[in-house]
Amino acid sequence: MKILVIQQKMIGDVLISSIICNNLRKAYPNSQIDYLVYASTTPVLQGNLNIDNIIIFEEKHRKSKKELLKLGLQIRAEKYDLLIDAYSKLESWILVYLSNAKQRISYEKLGRNFLYTNNIPFELAPKTNLGLAIERRLSLLNPLELSITIDPIPKLFVSEDENKEALLLFKKHHVKNGRKTVMISLLGSEKLKTYPLDYMAKVIDCIADHTDVNILFNYFPKQIEEAKAILNSCKARTKEKVYFDLLGADLRKFIAIMNQCDLIIGNDGGAINMAKALQKPSFIIFSPWIEKKIWATFEDGLHHVSVHLNDYEPEILANKAEKELKKEALSLYKHFKPSSFENKLKTFLSNNLLSTK
Repeated sequence: MKILVIQQKMIGDVLISSIICNNLRKAYPNSQIDYLVYASTTPVLQGNLNIDNIIIFEEKHRKSKKELLKLGLQIRAEKYDLLIDAYSKLESWILVYLSNAKQRISYEKLGRNFLYTNNIPFELAPKTNLGLAIERRLSLLNPLELSITIDPIPKLFVSEDENKEALLLFKKHHVKNGRKTVMISLLGSEKLKTYPLDYMAKVIDCIADHTDVNILFNYFPKQIEEAKAILNSCKARTKEKVYFDLLGADLRKFIAIMNQCDLIIGNDGGAINMAKALQKPSFIIFSPWIEKKIWATFEDGLHHVSVHLNDYEPEILANKAEKELKKEALSLYKHFKPSSFENKLKTFLSNNLLSTK
């Protein structure tokens, strides 16, 4: 059996959609399972033996109809028995149309259902604490009626050498042994997904005041000025606990570093999803325009906790469409003060760290 899974999106999406591959491998151990993704997301798939081949969707496929057609014909030549499209946008529709796969599964969408043999309703509300991001992906397996116990948890695989390299990096930066380490998801993928810098500094101060921990910052080199601004706004005694320069040179190194940490706190994004895949507790601060019900995965009030402006001042967001919320995100963030969820953060720290003050 030959299977193709499509997920042309960002790191968090690709990692979460890999659960489709993981469960297909469990159900069909002798099948060929291929995964079509962007090149930038492949580090989160490294070491995953549930995937046989990674097919790269490149920029040229987006810009050139000829290149997109060529990719579609390459997919057609593979003669896939099953295709699962977790992306379901114009680019994937063309590939699905060209694939000629025997069974084609995706979400139900007006005007393109003819492309698929199985069209799955797009759930609007979560039924469990898995969150919609997970539940929607797993729903794509329903037509197969798999006789296995479904595993909903995304997986990251870190090699022994990667772990050793991360430990050496901790040693190089003189990270204190004997105390827990907290990773801060410092900045979002864009400004509209980034908790105000002065507010984030207060969150980090709260962590440092309440716990005796090492604190690492996750940021890209191009974000160093914003990262410095947050650090400079922190209390002096907080700065003493921050290892500002301890960064991974690439995504795999970040994963290995995260594997040595005890939990993650901060902005929603790829870093949070990777930490969860490493079985690390998480505390997420959502942007006012992001739907918490989608990405608050595995929320249990203990190991995985999230906060949203809607939890505290729902009247501010009432009757506003996503487009309007996104436009007003920066001003709405100002209402979402750290004091709103300070007690919740302290409880999370107490529940997941032994060394609380």
